[in-house]
Amino acid sequence: MMDALPIKPHVAWALIGILGILVTASLIVVVMKTTRPEKDIGELVARVKSWWKMAVIFSIAMAISPAVSIIFFAFLSFMALKEFLSLVPTRRADRRVLFWAYAAIPVQYLWVWQHWYGMFIIFIPVYVFLLLPTRMILIGETAGFLRALGTLHWGMMTMVFSLSHVAYLLVLPAGKNPMGGGAGLVLYLVFLTQFNDVMQYTWGKLFGRHKIIPKVSPNKTWQGFGGGVLTTAVLAGLIIGAGGFVGDVIISALKRDIGVKDSGSLLPGHGGLLDRLDSLLYTAPLFFHFVYYLHY
Repeated sequence: MMDALPIKPHVAWALIGILGILVTASLIVVVMKTTRPEKDIGELVARVKSWWKMAVIFSIAMAISPAVSIIFFAFLSFMALKEFLSLVPTRRADRRVLFWAYAAIPVQYLWVWQHWYGMFIIFIPVYVFLLLPTRMILIGETAGFLRALGTLHWGMMTMVFSLSHVAYLLVLPAGKNPMGGGAGLVLYLVFLTQFNDVMQYTWGKLFGRHKIIPKVSPNKTWQGFGGGVLTTAVLAGLIIGAGGFVGDVIISALKRDIGVKDSGSLLPGHGGLLDRLDSLLYTAPLFFHFVYYLHY
């Protein structure tokens, strides 16, 4: 069984600091509405409102109990995979295969709960990787087999396996991080990943001139990328800054291939869940293994 996961004072203060940032952002929106009524800030207002909702839900999930925290991330994986599969066409013949893909999510997070690193690290890359094509073959449908299999494999690796690394940070031995424990590592990763997105967006809006990957993400500029990475690197090093950018543009490439701007409409001002998790899908495993092999 897992030990208790109390929110340490440093983590509590960090959460209060995040709420303070949101209060400041809300005040800025009010001032902009008052002083510049002619300027359209509808997207900014929607973004701030969504940030409030996300911050409150995340804080509650982290503060209640270890079980709730892990279930919360399992639910995020489920919703992310569901949103991904709603974007990428799947074969009607694979409905039963999708059942096994979804069923693997609670199993993956069970290994997190049990601190079973060995099964956690191989369950999806090995066992689920082999199970899904085996189940597809039993259906007997070969048309579109490779595309369907690649879609499922990539979805499981990113939406479930990558994201589950965030939850595993919660159960790492607290002795190596006595100031914040596992919850502190999660907060550090999630906050700085989102902070990196905001900084790249901000620097790009202020100084962006030269497109970095115009065919994939037309709004990304070298100025935004450099400013965001350098700003984040002051706090977090290059892993989160560069990894977050790569995750962002890869999901952008996926959406461009499908022909959609946003992955959904769950989060007004942001788009869908994948539009907010895209960077985390890359920073989570990179940061986790950096911490794990360096300190554990």
